[in-house]
Amino acid sequence: MGKTAPLMLVDDDPDLLRLLTLRLNASGYRILAVESAEAALAQLAIALPALVITDVRLPGMDGLALFAEIRSRYPALPVILLTAHGTIPDAVDATTKGAFAYLTKPFDGHVLLDKVAQALSLSAPAQEAPDEAWRAGIISRSQRVDELLAEARLVAASDASILIRGDSGTGKELLARAIHSASPRAHQPFIAVNCGAIPEQLLESELFGHVKGAFTGAVEHREGLFQAADGGTLFLDEIGDMPMALQVKLLRVLQEKTVRQVGANQATEVDVRVISATHRDLEAAMTEGQFREDLYYRLNVVTLQLPALEERREDIALLANHFLKSIAARYPKRLTGFAPDALEVLSLAHWPGNVRQLYNVVEQVCALSTAPLIPASLVQRALRVPTLDLLRYAEAKQKFERDYLVRLLKLTDGNVSDAARLADRNRTEFYRLLQKNGLDPRRFRGGDEPVPLPVAMERQDGTV
Repeated sequence: MGKTAPLMLVDDDPDLLRLLTLRLNASGYRILAVESAEAALAQLAIALPALVITDVRLPGMDGLALFAEIRSRYPALPVILLTAHGTIPDAVDATTKGAFAYLTKPFDGHVLLDKVAQALSLSAPAQEAPDEAWRAGIISRSQRVDELLAEARLVAASDASILIRGDSGTGKELLARAIHSASPRAHQPFIAVNCGAIPEQLLESELFGHVKGAFTGAVEHREGLFQAADGGTLFLDEIGDMPMALQVKLLRVLQEKTVRQVGANQATEVDVRVISATHRDLEAAMTEGQFREDLYYRLNVVTLQLPALEERREDIALLANHFLKSIAARYPKRLTGFAPDALEVLSLAHWPGNVRQLYNVVEQVCALSTAPLIPASLVQRALRVPTLDLLRYAEAKQKFERDYLVRLLKLTDGNVSDAARLADRNRTEFYRLLQKNGLDPRRFRGGDEPVPLPVAMERQDGTV
């Protein structure tokens, strides 16, 4: 991540925090210092640092519990533990569970700097890309997406097979391309194939190639996608739709790193990094005998889970404006953006088709808009689905109160004494609640709809 990335210090000793901050600042690091594990977790929810350095003994949640939370939520984030003599066994145990290192107080400042540099060098990508060009196509301000990209950048440096999970339209191929761009194979081919879009009888030839005369219509020798991707990355989208017969052949290619073309007698070596993706539940498919267990474990060395668009709503307006800018360039009219209420409609909408659906909606409103600023009505027309009814707090509270009172009156057939007793309120207070919400208990004594409560029902002395 480099020395410009922030480091988080966690210690309840303000003097030690100041000392460590000064020392690390002098070495070019930016520091975020907090005095408790709870404050650290709150900051981590806002933005991830490059490294966490935490004392083991903290008030409330201790440093080991903080480490366990970090390991669970942010597995790629390195942690260095600072420990007193009495807690060394716990710290050693933590290192076996993934802590990068521990230092015993008092510790040498140079040793700390060495550990920090080592941790950052291991968590940093092999090829620095200060302009973030490797993930340029992924538009997001979501913390969850940032965490996912940090893991993707880390695993990109290896040749480990990656399984990308996510609903349709979440951008699985986009993430696969980003991983390829961040990998040492970036200057070699990236080839994508949708395993569910090609008929079974053609998919084998498409993947592995064929020799002339191998089958009817094979009039010439043809290399497959594995050969075409040699040295680079092959992205197998919708791997869960691959027929069982081809799963066996794919497993052999992954194990032996050789490909035998259809109709050929000899195999050829290939050097291909495989990234696969699916929206299906492969574990369930294995149970049902539709997906091979041995192939699953070959493909699923590292799993990356893409969130649905509704799980990253803070990105919707950002993505919509990005799509608008790129799409508007293709239209012979001036489009400047979305009206504020149009962005609100987009942000609250239901998105079963995820980012792909958002792109289609933006393209539709661009095509139909007659004004530079796209209105909410046009967005609602393009969506064709109801938006989420997100009430303000006061409105939601009033709605709940009124619905609650209506239920009580229905339950008691409009008997105020019984309803007040169920609500644990006296009659006077209950009548005031009814009047506030415009409800007449008399209208609940026969199945009629409730009507506004007459103001005259309240006496001058405040009773009813």
